[in-house]
Amino acid sequence: MTNLQNCLDTASIYCGTYAKYNNGSLYGKWLNFSDYSDYDELLTAMYELHSDESDPEFMFQDYEHCELFEKLGLISECNLSSEIYEIAEQINDSGHDLEIFEAYLDCVGKMDFQSVYDGVINYYMGEYSDDEEFAQYILEESIPESLPNYIYIDWEATARSIMFDYFESDGHYFRS
Repeated sequence: MTNLQNCLDTASIYCGTYAKYNNGSLYGKWLNFSDYSDYDELLTAMYELHSDESDPEFMFQDYEHCELFEKLGLISECNLSSEIYEIAEQINDSGHDLEIFEAYLDCVGKMDFQSVYDGVINYYMGEYSDDEEFAQYILEESIPESLPNYIYIDWEATARSIMFDYFESDGHYFRS
């Protein structure tokens, strides 16, 4: 399972300022999220880094992070959401891997984190190798064990029909 520490261990930003950039300087520093306990501590480090400016306008010239942060609009060249640590903690506490949240967002498109979180918690069905395996898992419990041996189930056709009520990304299945 991907956890908070792992998610933040892989997240870092190169923090410069627009004033320095506009004056031809790329001066800044890579800051690792895991080195700070929360957003306020990270923000303090950014202000200390650029203490030579009275009111620095931070520019995140490069960043490495989980894709979910960017897809949710939590990080961009000119923005770093104050909610990024709380969201990472919610993902960690959910009991689901980060990739499940990314898969759900891939399926439903751009939305706020709370909607993504609720969708994963309420609609996640599991990870399967293909639609046929998923359909078989969903329906096996409702198939009587006493079916005659001459009855065969076309799992491919059944999966095509079932998938009208579900969606999938990277092997992760969700109810629609």
